[in-house]
Formats: sequence, C-alpha cells, structure tokens
Amino acid sequence: MSYAQCPKKAGLPREIVKWLQSLELSFYPKNVRRDFSSGYLVAEIFSRYYPQDFPEHSYDKGTSLSAKQRNWSQIERSLQKQNLHLRKEVVDGTIHCKPGAAELLVKEVYTILTNRSIWGVEGPESDFTDQEYQKLLPTLARSTASKAIKNNLRITEIMAKPDISTNQRKAEVILHRHLEHRAAERALNPGRFKVKPNLCQLAAKRLLPSSQGDECFDSPSSRATTSSLTFSLNSNQQSILISMTVMLKCIIWVQRFLMVLANGDS
Repeated sequence: MSYAQCPKKAGLPREIVKWLQSLELSFYPKNVRRDFSSGYLVAEIFSRYYPQDFPEHSYDKGTSLSAKQRNWSQIERSLQKQNLHLRKEVVDGTIHCKPGAAELLVKEVYTILTNRSIWGVEGPESDFTDQEYQKLLPTLARSTASKAIKNNLRITEIMAKPDISTNQRKAEVILHRHLEHRAAERALNPGRFKVKPNLCQLAAKRLLPSSQGDECFDSPSSRATTSSLTFSLNSNQQSILISMTVMLKCIIWVQRFLMVLANGDS
C-alpha cells in the first residue's frame, strides 16, 4: 500500500514516519494531533504486533468523546495483558488534542514496540500548553487572558470531568501562568508598556546612588517577591500593595539618611 507524500511539519521524526508507513495502516495520519486522539490508529498499530489482543473490529473510528474514551479504555486493558504501559498524562493530552501530546505518545509507542530509543521520550515533562508557540508570536499577536484559558482548557476536558472546583483550579493555573508571562514582558520591555516610576521611587533614587537605587527596586528577588504576592489580588489591590511596599522602602531610606545627617552634625 502506498501513501501520499508526508506533509511538512508532521511533528514526528523521520525514523518514526518511515516506521508508520511500513505498517500499512488503514489511513495515514496527516494531522497527528487529530488522527491519534480517537485511539483507533494506536490500536491498529498495536494490532500489527499483538493481533489477538487488539482486534481492529472492536474499535470505533468515531471522534466523539465517548468513542475516544471507549477506545482508550479498551487499549489500556489490552496493554495490561502484555505488561505494557502508556503514561496517563500523555494519553489524556492526546485525547484532548493538547499541543505535543500525540507526538510524544507515538514516540512512546514506537519505543515500546521496536525497543529503539528516540530522543525526547525520556526528556523533560511537557505541560502540553501553547506556551512555546506564544513565545514565537509578536507581542500584539499573543493571547489575552481569556484566550489563554480557551486554548489550554479544552471543552472535552470539562466534559470528561465536569467538576466545577477542578476546572476552576485548572483555569486559575492557566491565568496565573499568563499573568506571570505578562509581568515578565513588562519587566523586560518597560518602555513598550509605558511603565513609569512613581514619586516614591523617584525620591528614593535621588537619595541613593543610581546603582544602589536600581539594585533596591530592580533586583530579581524584589521583583519575584512582589510578583508572587500580587497575582492572587485584583488590579486595585495590586496597586495598593505595590504603593505600600514602595512607601515603606522610602521611609526606611529617609530614616537612614536622617541618621547619617545626625551623625555628621555630631
């Protein structure tokens, strides 16, 4: 059986692409994320090595969530008979079409069935988000907070686990990560976001040498402490907290300045 030319940006190494072509599957996965999410192709791949445990007629080609769950549940039972295992987080990411999950799953299947190692299978864990893609975009084209939640929390995830508190925590994690990235952008490019120092910051910098003033207000530890505290607050509370922090620093430095003057007069 011959296949059409493999599309560019398939997301799979050339060695795995050639291996998939040699299996003569019922159809070639043109879109890796979409075509592997149902589990049908995964079962068909395993049936080439274990035909008794993975009968193709037992699996559904449908794309609904219920069809996907049935297929993957049956695949899991068949794998247990052979003492094989696929990581649950990778399977869940594949079901919900998360970025990078299907590619990692195919690499795991290839390693299990051929006993050949592929770079990236044992690498660092992926969170299966669009973070890397967002970094490639210009600032104006990057997702807003609501778009980030929509991109990284699939509707099938909510349908699979319709627990309000669980999905709320997922949304909060996504929002927290989005705000961290925005804060990092503002710190790296203050001119673009028109971030201007307030009166307390300007007054403190006039009392100190420039290097010490920058160290006081722009040190990584200071920014990390402020950012870790402000993400759980709304915008007004964040402004109040930042202003109070700056005012306390100003008071401390004014007290030190007065002490220096008093010692000089004495």
